[in-house]
Amino acid sequence: MPANALRQYQVTANGIRIQVAEQGTGPLVLLCHGFPEGWYSWRGQLAAVAAAGFRAIAADMRGYGRTDAPADIAAYNLLQIVGDMVGLVSALDARQGVIVGHDWGANIAWHAALFRPDVFPAVAALSVPFRQRGSAPPLQMLRHAGQLSHYWLHFQEPGIAEAEFERDPRAALRRVLYSISGDAPAATRRLTLQPGKGWLANTLDPDHLPAWLTDADLDHMAAEFSRSGFRGGLNWYRNIDRNWELTAPWAGALIRQPALFIAGSLDPVIESGSGASALQALATTVPGLRRKLLIEGAGHFIQQERPQIVNAAILEFLGGLPAWG
Repeated sequence: MPANALRQYQVTANGIRIQVAEQGTGPLVLLCHGFPEGWYSWRGQLAAVAAAGFRAIAADMRGYGRTDAPADIAAYNLLQIVGDMVGLVSALDARQGVIVGHDWGANIAWHAALFRPDVFPAVAALSVPFRQRGSAPPLQMLRHAGQLSHYWLHFQEPGIAEAEFERDPRAALRRVLYSISGDAPAATRRLTLQPGKGWLANTLDPDHLPAWLTDADLDHMAAEFSRSGFRGGLNWYRNIDRNWELTAPWAGALIRQPALFIAGSLDPVIESGSGASALQALATTVPGLRRKLLIEGAGHFIQQERPQIVNAAILEFLGGLPAWG
């Protein structure tokens, strides 16, 4: 097997079995995916990070792919998932790793850096800016603001969104990945739903896949979710208010490590509301921020949509850091 070949295996960390894809040797770079994805969403980054002299590890996060999916909804809280990443670093026989995350994985990366700066000396986040703890539970705030059609609320009742996505996992993934990408019409890139309808009713089924997504890619992703289901990933959303309660000790805390933020200019997460506010506040809430890169014309699935630009930014960031390990 070539020295930099991709290999997959499982390790035990924080009491669960975690599936990882590994490429390269050197200082550890940990890649954390979001919803609805898996380690495969980093397929465009693993070889590039490895070729630059790093040990790239993309994990199936808790509840996804071939990683364990505990039955208890509360097992998907922020502290447990950050705990998975802390445990994973140790299970990989490392002391430290630079953590990189996209979407929900970005939230995990930010909080891993916040909670354990000794383990994560630098952080890169894609699509979701760091949000400091607010004054009230987020779901409660949405309800009080009358934003009852926000997709976070649609995901709360167990079984509803699962049935919607699991009816045809391949079609669901095709619709979601396209519809909040930069290739989709602006009208589909929204996070509020039509009254009484699910998330997929907001989406379009493209006549042709975008250039960055092949049939083989979609086959791989659909096979993973056909086996695992969507419940694990959806359970992360069911802990949003619980996460607010658990993070009370870090209210007002800043992330001081070197940091990188990347997003697409058309990503609905940063176009308005709390995401836009968090993006504006990054220089204050993350005083170690070295670069904020907005990629023109790209949407939410940024590392898949624009892998070369994302890779160049990540490698420039990694190359400017002090040694870790």
